[in-house]
Amino acid sequence: MTSTSTPPGLARFNTLEEHAALTALHEACASTAWAKRLLAARPYATPEDLYAASDAATADLTAPDLDEAMAGHPPIGRPKPGDPTSAREQRGMAGASDELKAEMLELNLAYQEKFGHVFLICATGRTGEQMRDAVRERIGNTPEREREIVRTELGKINRIRLARLVEGD
Repeated sequence: MTSTSTPPGLARFNTLEEHAALTALHEACASTAWAKRLLAARPYATPEDLYAASDAATADLTAPDLDEAMAGHPPIGRPKPGDPTSAREQRGMAGASDELKAEMLELNLAYQEKFGHVFLICATGRTGEQMRDAVRERIGNTPEREREIVRTELGKINRIRLARLVEGD
């Protein structure tokens, strides 16, 4: 592949009908504002251009947009039934002990009580223990600090999901 050729997955995404492209983007991130911004900037010459657009759109999400994005994520340890994406991303919890799963449930509830939203972390490649340790650490944050961490984690998740969209699984 030369530097001037667009990868086949990205070329396919660039030429999707608008509704299909919007649906694909919503599978990556539940924020309508984020998806519409990425859709409006098509076509993308490289995956890196798409990722940069995603990063910029994530950085610009308003508080309600960020809430909408987080609402699309299931709690850690409870992937959406029948959703291979959340199951794959939360694979680190799949083999966790019952004790660790119960502890994560308690921590998720305490976190949600404090911050009003799901604990969001880029779970890909993390063990259940690493996710538990992260929620333990982050539950002490101020709401403002936590909001910025959530935005960063969302950006990481969006990049991984976009890579799967344009480069294949």
